[in-house]
Amino acid sequence: MSISPLGRLAALAIAVPTALAAASAGAETAVRFTLDWKFQGPTAAFLLAEEKGYFAEEGIAITIDSGNGSAGAVTRVAGGAYDMGFADINAMINFRVQNPGQAVKAVMVVYDAPPFSLFTLAGRSIETPADLAGKSLGAPVFDASYQLFPAFAEQVGIASDGVERINMDPPLREVMLIRGDVDFISGHYFTSLLNLKSKGVAEDDITVFLYRDFGMDFYGNVIIGSGDFLDANPEAVRGVLNALVRGFKDVIADPEAGVAAVAGRDPLIDRGLELERLHLATTVNVLTPGVVENGMGDLDIARLENAIAQLAIAYGFETAPAAEDIWTDAFLPPLEDRMVAP
Repeated sequence: MSISPLGRLAALAIAVPTALAAASAGAETAVRFTLDWKFQGPTAAFLLAEEKGYFAEEGIAITIDSGNGSAGAVTRVAGGAYDMGFADINAMINFRVQNPGQAVKAVMVVYDAPPFSLFTLAGRSIETPADLAGKSLGAPVFDASYQLFPAFAEQVGIASDGVERINMDPPLREVMLIRGDVDFISGHYFTSLLNLKSKGVAEDDITVFLYRDFGMDFYGNVIIGSGDFLDANPEAVRGVLNALVRGFKDVIADPEAGVAAVAGRDPLIDRGLELERLHLATTVNVLTPGVVENGMGDLDIARLENAIAQLAIAYGFETAPAAEDIWTDAFLPPLEDRMVAP
């Protein structure tokens, strides 16, 4: 049976919108995402959200890669190699000051309490921060706590240039402290503490100085995005944050499933160790009393401005950036979706 030209035209009128709608429904936005560090317990929410298809449900084809430190993650995103990432907001602030032409901005807080810490061992004659004066500090040069040490020194009243700096690769950090090659080290609370314990150091022999306990009420790691990507893909950014909030809720409810997702990317991890690391990061850094009460992801502008002021003093910024140049809440999920419970 032949079809008249008018019939063919009518069929085409129906088929074209249908085909376009199908293509639109199947379209995904590619997002290149960099972590700050290796695939470990604290990155479980990212990997579990990917494994469960949460990003795909938001129309996002995500690629999640491990990192080599927060400073590197910021550089990757600002330079365009990655669209979004997970990095220390203070490293991002310092980068913005040093590279005013490269736009990168924080869009969601993950570590409401920062994990920045210093560690020493019994017998090193270090009992208070004042005792760090004249001692030697060891850490990888890109370690966030190491980079913030000048701000910590300023806060506790010691001269940072009076502390010898010794840089080493990450696997040597705790080893050199145990051997006595350095007097103290810097690192994330949930990293160096567990690394020292895993090497046979008794927890009672470890002294920890958490930066936040000494008036440094900084934020820690956040989700960041390049300025160009945020401007061009607002719905994709919202989708990433929606998926991540779901991932964090799942990991809080079932941390073992989170560690299993990490093992899917790195089968060589010690699952027991990473479960403990995830627990420390979740209870100390993510689920703070403020987050439990007010939801995760947002921040207090006055607190951010105070942190920027402390950084400006420590690093000698000629001009401190404005909070609105560092942070935006425009992409956050609704508050009711961001409420989390221990």
